[in-house]
Amino acid sequence: MKKRGRHLICFPAKMAKMEVKTSLLDNMIGVGDMVLLEPLNEDSFINNLRKRFDHNEVYTYIGSVVISINPYRSLPIYTPEKVEEYRNRNFYELSPHIFALSDEAYRSLRDQDKDQCILITGESGAGKTEASKLVMSYVAAVCGKGAEVNQVKEQLLQSNPVLEAFGNAKTVRNDNSSRFGKYMDIEFDFKGDPLGGVISNYLLEKSRVVKQPRGERNFHIFYQILSGASEDFLCSLKLERDFSRYNYLGLDSAKVNGVDDAANFRTVRNAMQIVGFMDHETQSVFEVVAAVLKLGNIEFKPESRVNGLDESKIKDKNELKEICELTGIDQSVLERAFSFRTVEAKQEKVSTTLNVAQAYYARDALAKNLYSRLFSWLVTRINESIKAQTKVRKKVMGVLDIYGFEIFENADNSFEQFIINYCNEKLQQIFIELTLKEEQEEYIREGIEWTHIEYFNNAIICDLIENNQTGILAMLDEECLRPGTVTDDTFLEKLNQVCATHQHFESRMSKCSRFLNDTSLPHSCFRIQHYAGKVMYQVEGFVDKNNDLLYRDLSQAMWKASHSLIKALFPEGNPAKINLKRPPTAGSQFKASVATLMKNLQTKNPNYIRCIKPNDKKAAHVFNDALVCHQIRYLGLLENVRVRRAGYAFRQAYEPCLERYKMLCKQTWPHWRGPARDGVKVLFNELKIPEEEFSFGRSKIFIRNPRTLFKLEDLRKQRLEDLATLIEKIYRGWKCRTRFLLMKKSQIVIASWYRRYAQQKKYQKIKSSAIIVQSYIRGWKARKLLRELKHQKRCNEAATIIAAYWHGTQVRREYRKFFRANAGRKIYEFTLQRLMQKYFLEMKNKMPSLSPIDKNWPARPYLFLDSTHKELKRIFHLWRCKKYRDQFTDQQKLIYEEKLEASELFKDKKALYPASVGQPFQGAYLEISKNPKYKKLKDAVDEKIIIAEVVNKINRANGKATSRIFLLTKNNVLLADQKSGNIKSEVPLGDVTKVSMSSQNDGFFAVHLKEGSGAAGKGDFLLSSDHLIEMATKLYRTTLSQTKQKLNIEISDEFLVQFRQDKVCVKFIQGSQKNGNIPTCKRKNNRLLEVAVP
Repeated sequence: MKKRGRHLICFPAKMAKMEVKTSLLDNMIGVGDMVLLEPLNEDSFINNLRKRFDHNEVYTYIGSVVISINPYRSLPIYTPEKVEEYRNRNFYELSPHIFALSDEAYRSLRDQDKDQCILITGESGAGKTEASKLVMSYVAAVCGKGAEVNQVKEQLLQSNPVLEAFGNAKTVRNDNSSRFGKYMDIEFDFKGDPLGGVISNYLLEKSRVVKQPRGERNFHIFYQILSGASEDFLCSLKLERDFSRYNYLGLDSAKVNGVDDAANFRTVRNAMQIVGFMDHETQSVFEVVAAVLKLGNIEFKPESRVNGLDESKIKDKNELKEICELTGIDQSVLERAFSFRTVEAKQEKVSTTLNVAQAYYARDALAKNLYSRLFSWLVTRINESIKAQTKVRKKVMGVLDIYGFEIFENADNSFEQFIINYCNEKLQQIFIELTLKEEQEEYIREGIEWTHIEYFNNAIICDLIENNQTGILAMLDEECLRPGTVTDDTFLEKLNQVCATHQHFESRMSKCSRFLNDTSLPHSCFRIQHYAGKVMYQVEGFVDKNNDLLYRDLSQAMWKASHSLIKALFPEGNPAKINLKRPPTAGSQFKASVATLMKNLQTKNPNYIRCIKPNDKKAAHVFNDALVCHQIRYLGLLENVRVRRAGYAFRQAYEPCLERYKMLCKQTWPHWRGPARDGVKVLFNELKIPEEEFSFGRSKIFIRNPRTLFKLEDLRKQRLEDLATLIEKIYRGWKCRTRFLLMKKSQIVIASWYRRYAQQKKYQKIKSSAIIVQSYIRGWKARKLLRELKHQKRCNEAATIIAAYWHGTQVRREYRKFFRANAGRKIYEFTLQRLMQKYFLEMKNKMPSLSPIDKNWPARPYLFLDSTHKELKRIFHLWRCKKYRDQFTDQQKLIYEEKLEASELFKDKKALYPASVGQPFQGAYLEISKNPKYKKLKDAVDEKIIIAEVVNKINRANGKATSRIFLLTKNNVLLADQKSGNIKSEVPLGDVTKVSMSSQNDGFFAVHLKEGSGAAGKGDFLLSSDHLIEMATKLYRTTLSQTKQKLNIEISDEFLVQFRQDKVCVKFIQGSQKNGNIPTCKRKNNRLLEVAVP
């Protein structure tokens, strides 16, 4: 079956019935909208979620609320194609998806000018952070484009990695758990393009800095720095890569499977650069992080003073010293702040010592405050970068990613869980209120009568916590501010007195006797019945965590730091601005923040995403019914469904409703001519649906019971099957008719083509016969004409021959007397001319090759051509030599000139010459410019080197040879040491008078120097080389070029060599040698050196 527009065409080979998806009711797995769930109870709710989860449907609606189940794996439902699929589509048009809610919120903001907020809630590990990223990425994908807009989008998106690194941590429930609440307002212009944003953070879990539960990690940034920073960067921060070196880092979960801390560190640094952090700001941030990490390594030991009071001392001051170097704090100031506490009251100051326990408390308090204030500074700094630069009116979309309701086992719920659950109570309250308000407004807008809906109002629980007089937070603040001994137990006693009669408060020590027998409630705990269920809180730590006390000495020490960022984090440390007023408590600050958040949310149109985690193992394809049931209860999802279903369970605009169900009525099918509302009325009357089951609004049809909707869907499904069968039948008939008509048309075409073919064949046969007859006739005529022409030609030739003979006879008679006198000379000239012509034609075909060394030449045919034959041979040889020379490059010409010079100097004179003919003259046998060993020698010689070769210099004392480097330049001859490259001798070419060598097959030669010259002090040089011919030739040519005088080359088996003041005879003899074919030199006496040549 193929789809064309919205019509279905079934083919015989494809009988499966498919349809175009225009509603979430199409091809629905389970129920896509829980409002339509029938029957509605907890079991059916969970079963529906499980069924959809098993089919990779992780999103489900409750009206306009999206339920998101964490799949713990990647699904192909977030691609750019999916973004385009959900773009500008009706909310209920496609399957439930987070993109549908994002698109609805964005279009309402852009087109209807309504500020939006998206509230994402759920417990840790349910996927809240990922959901917020998906919302932001979708909005970034569908909004406008442009360089400036793209930069704003990139900065908004890149703020996430920075805040995740500093505010997220690995917990037992989630590898990337947000340990703070985040609310981001994204600001848009009138076109819907992003202008900037503002981020608000709530209650960072700073206690995690100094202590983490078993199986959990500290904040990501600590591990990312140690794993991803370079060694130089770590050294600048005075850190080591080993996690075990730091007491604030838990070792049992330091490494997380699937998490690359090093790569994440690079991502964070890149994100900070994109957001707009300067290099020095980034460096300062990491220095503060390093200081926090090293604070945990400071340890204290007890000491007793003379007055009997206990005090503490730092065990190892090396860590303290490094912290002070990082932060720019005087070491003595910080050391005193850890050992003493100064209390100021009016004009008095009292300084007391701190014992070990108090010192550890002060250290941890400083670490927590330092990190918490750094995080707040980061948020402020990011806001400075991403805030809208324009002053025009802005549209706002808020995204709230905040911790979900938390209930720990074994009474592990403490002050943090109490604050978090209080925030969720407020969110639940506003959720119910805004949902009811939205329902009521839609009913009024559509003209439907509004009936009061009964629901549980959790305002009584919120009042129990936040009441300014009798609320738990007020009691906690009062207890913290009360003079005297204040403990967690005194706080619990106060609660028992004030809240004992409250129906949602329970305590073992309550005055109400009904709880005295409840052994499940420990003495140090109290229990609150939240909307999500009962939660038992351990009172231990409430007072300290609410106080959030940092000793003034430490604040002042931090303010004295030369580190600009740390100084800015502790403005209260400025002695000029000392405020003796007690700072606000953590509870009161959070209460004010929540109140501001609620006020902000009240001004925006809400959109909800409820995140659920299917199991505690972070495993894919695992659905834990009990865990999901627990989350459904505390998220109040069933309550939400009941509120939505209290009036009408389903509502839909008239146009899509009529378009979907028009095939169920003959009057509306296939096209309805008239208003869509009238068409829906006709349709429902035809189907005889009871009037109490539906109601007509101004623009929508309202259906009370889901069973009515499912009945419509069943009728539609059956009708679609009937229509598909009808279409298939009509299609088959059309196909058969089309096939018949095609075959008929084909038969006509084939017949016409065959008749044409037959006539063509007949015509070709007749034409071929006519051509043959014509050819025979034309051939007969041509032959007849040829015979006539031949006869006429023979007649003309006969007459011409007769006339020629007759004229010849007449001429011979006339000139016979002259012919005999000149006949001999003419015959000779003619014969000689013919012989010369024959000679030159034969020479043309017998010419030898163009090689100059080819000595072949054709034999002389006649003696009288001897001189001509030799001259031709000479001219041809000169011509082919010229042709051969014209092929040479300048370099080749130079080489052959040197070879020719060597031939003139040594041919038939030196026995070594024939062996050198085939060897090319290279000159530079030592690559002095490339070999670093000869760098010193290269620097010393600034002229072009003509020849560079290793030679053997003969010692006159013993005849032994020493290796030297022989260099010939344009003006000098140089000898250098082979190992060191130092120049031993330098002789100008003008001082070289003669070169002597033997006529035998050896490489010995002597360089004679001009007497009295500066170079002749040590006498002549006796050398030996494997390239004697080349060296002598190049020396001869270079000397001739520079001095314009020919260098004397003496070839003799005996010659004299001047050594200092003595002349020594060098004699060459024949003899067999022990060294094989190598000539040897021996000293015979003071006047004779004998060279034995093999």
